[in-house]
Amino acid sequence: MVAKGKLTKEEELLLQDFSRNVSKKSSIIFYFNALIVSAIPIWLFWRIHMMDPLSSAAIFALVTGIATYLVAFAYMNTKFVLKHKVAQKVEDAVTREVMRKLSDDKKMAKKEKDERVLWKKNEVAEAEATTFSLFYNNALFLMLVVVGSFLLFKSVTPAYNYVFSTLGAAGIIALFSTSTQ
Repeated sequence: MVAKGKLTKEEELLLQDFSRNVSKKSSIIFYFNALIVSAIPIWLFWRIHMMDPLSSAAIFALVTGIATYLVAFAYMNTKFVLKHKVAQKVEDAVTREVMRKLSDDKKMAKKEKDERVLWKKNEVAEAEATTFSLFYNNALFLMLVVVGSFLLFKSVTPAYNYVFSTLGAAGIIALFSTSTQ
């Protein structure tokens, strides 16, 4: 029996698969993508709204930094919610695939086969949830920036338009990502 408060390595790995924390690799991917997507409105406001990039560099840097954090936050939350939904949907297909590959190996114990199925299912769910989280949040963010920029804040000066539409879009997707549905 395990001492109170101590977990075995297997239990820690299992808990890690279901925790809200993302791996360092996923975190780097999320922040890099968030930085790119948060910097896209700079081009929109530079070329279409005629904001000078040099005189507006401080505003661009500050708003892009805040938006990067909010978008990465949305990626992480969306991935967490989606991972378990995807894992449930791909469970049968992954089980069939792994069992088909391992059917020739008669020496392998059923417990080890089940562990490989679980590992593969988590790997597939992680990859699909990451990809969909990036796609969904990027599309929503950019759509909200365009709607905010050209419809909601069109009569406001370009600097305020940039701040409101970019931070508003980032804040909305961060807020939407906190839902449990």
